[in-house]
Amino acid sequence: MNLSLKISTAALIAACSSAALAQQGETVKIAWLDPLSGLMAAVGTNQLKTYQFLAEHFNKKNAAGVKFEIIGIDNKLSPQETTAALRSAMDQGARYVVQGNGSGPALAIMDALEKHNARNPGKEVLYVNYAAVDPDLTNSKCSYWHFRIDADTSMKMEALTTFMKDQAEIKNVYLINQNYSHGQQVSKFAKENLARKRPDVKIVGDDLHPLAQVRDFSPYIAKIKQSGADTVITGNWGSDLALLIKAGNDAGLNVKYYTYYAVTSGTPTAMGAASDGRVYQVGYSHYNAEGPVKPLMNEFKQRFNDDMYTTAVYTVYDMLSQAFAKVKSTEPVKVAAALEGMKFKTYNGDVEMRKADHQLQQGLWIARWEKASPKYPYSPENTGYTLAPVKFFEPYVASTPTSCQMKRPS
Repeated sequence: MNLSLKISTAALIAACSSAALAQQGETVKIAWLDPLSGLMAAVGTNQLKTYQFLAEHFNKKNAAGVKFEIIGIDNKLSPQETTAALRSAMDQGARYVVQGNGSGPALAIMDALEKHNARNPGKEVLYVNYAAVDPDLTNSKCSYWHFRIDADTSMKMEALTTFMKDQAEIKNVYLINQNYSHGQQVSKFAKENLARKRPDVKIVGDDLHPLAQVRDFSPYIAKIKQSGADTVITGNWGSDLALLIKAGNDAGLNVKYYTYYAVTSGTPTAMGAASDGRVYQVGYSHYNAEGPVKPLMNEFKQRFNDDMYTTAVYTVYDMLSQAFAKVKSTEPVKVAAALEGMKFKTYNGDVEMRKADHQLQQGLWIARWEKASPKYPYSPENTGYTLAPVKFFEPYVASTPTSCQMKRPS
């Protein structure tokens, strides 16, 4: 082989390896915008800690060889504050934003990014939604720059009522929810699904209360008692669920609760022994999940004396690093194109980011609050109890159609 051929071959190998690792060693700034003050501060603080903890984990090893840096900003659960926080994050160089608490803030991010990305080609920002579940976000209000990791309200209700239809003891259902889009949708989809699957079930109450403002739920509990309900369906989260269940237990209310967020800070303590066998949750995972999150949950508990319950955060890092590796870039425009229709395996099985609306298609679990056991040992908030899995539904069971008319950048 002559010298010039040797040099050109070496140059080609070097070029190929540098192309394969184009994003290697890059720092990817992710802005986290959620509440760190007010009644929902405990949930936000836990989730920010989860993002920081899992950034450490993925920084040791990820498919793209990048480093993740989290910029945490308190949005006070307000759409207006969220818009200001997003501006601050972009000024600090964040090209990725994550948010999950409240669909109002989610919509504020989507609106702001539609405008920003149209006006600033080459400086686009991408939004990964890990917990805001209003179905409209991937239907009438869908955006190319928004990708949702959590199952939406309608998907969760589809799975929940598929389980409930076989529970013969359910006869009278009371709906109590937070008065914003998610809570309103829980009420709507509960009524529609039960009418279709269990037309014999009566809806004996349907209450909406202010989000993150009620400190005493005893008046609502009195109404539930009076209604003769045997079952409560609620999409409440954070203090609104913890205080609801605590008030029910204090009043001796004997109902089963079907919930979306029995894992959030304060709720396991509120449930305690009094709720044994009486609280069910629908979700993409559970405390006793097998696979790569199991040791991480245990490490998180040891380090912080707290529970890592928003395990969708693992999927955020997993999905982004796989997309970066695929396109050999961290540019949001290239990454968004790679995420559309992407199928990948994460800690909770095979999932797909549906191209039509950017809604992750995934399996859902029903779990029940009961005494921790050798089989299901994880005990949140050191209660001695756990949410044990009772049923798994494949992705197709909970998948719901979309009306999204995606406007893609030209």
